[in-house]
Amino acid sequence: MVTLGTSSTLCSFIGVMLPQQINFGYRGKQEVKHARCGGFQIKANVKTPNKDDNSLRVTTSSTLDDFVFRQNFTIKSYEVGANEKASIETLMNYFQDSAINHFKTFGIHRGGFGSTEEMIKRNLIWVFTHMRIETYRYPVCDEVVQVEAWMSVAGKNAVRWNWLLRDSKTYQVLSKASSGCVMMNKLTRKLSKIPEEARREFESYFVNSSRMIPEDDIKNIPKLNVITADYICTDLKPRWNDLDINLHVSNVKYIGWVLESVPESILTNHELCGMSLEYKRECGRDSKLHSLTAICGANNNNVEFYHLLQLEDRGVEILRGRTKWRPKPIRNWGLLKLLLQLQNQRHYLFHTS
Repeated sequence: MVTLGTSSTLCSFIGVMLPQQINFGYRGKQEVKHARCGGFQIKANVKTPNKDDNSLRVTTSSTLDDFVFRQNFTIKSYEVGANEKASIETLMNYFQDSAINHFKTFGIHRGGFGSTEEMIKRNLIWVFTHMRIETYRYPVCDEVVQVEAWMSVAGKNAVRWNWLLRDSKTYQVLSKASSGCVMMNKLTRKLSKIPEEARREFESYFVNSSRMIPEDDIKNIPKLNVITADYICTDLKPRWNDLDINLHVSNVKYIGWVLESVPESILTNHELCGMSLEYKRECGRDSKLHSLTAICGANNNNVEFYHLLQLEDRGVEILRGRTKWRPKPIRNWGLLKLLLQLQNQRHYLFHTS
């Protein structure tokens, strides 16, 4: 279980032609106006927004209680990896940032990572129980993407966040994700039921939607050990900057630890296309962990792995996971072959001169 993280990435306002009476997201206790625009009802601040406004809340006219938040992000140079594409951690940060901003547009955000007034009164925070992501294409540096976020009911004491990542120009879906969230008392560190007073603050914003991604595979992830694991990475330690405001490790950091035990040949020749994570418990500053990976299966050059993060001293589970990998797209094998030949020639000349 881990708390929601944030991203410092700013977003750009999504251009939409609106009637004169507009409203671009409810904040605080400002008065709100309503307007119709085609098949949508759009809500926003009474003030005229600037082009850098970071929120847009849209509902269809037939289901006015269904709220979908949209936010634009520009991929920054420090958010891409060696393959010149946005990292999976970057996408996770976008998803979490949009979830927090979604709460802000409701006018019920009072601090922390999506904490409402009733949650703060009771020392409650949000924590993840699981996360499921499918990625079809990773955006590249300077590309503008759009995140759609909405919240659904997931039982009496849990909520489900849903996300779609789109190309802002073509609206092609690049990735989709969903997660389960519950409440935890930040003083006792124990899970809590959702108080009725807190539920009333946000239940009217639930979207009645089915699961975008089946979650059956999360329940079927086996527990690994040093015997069943094919790869093990030891002595993993949180840094101070890995902690969030609740003084435990951000869930995005877990992904990096999972990938530490993935074979380098996979990281070099494949890209992550699917990930299922089941969070078992929080991880503190003084924890030391092992990352275990086992081959789950392979088919047509696609590979699947099981994963486990556990405490080094007691073997207590922190996370179980499953990842799916596909071959990286071939960009220009002719150019790559030429570069390798030049590199080998340079190496030969250096050692024979």
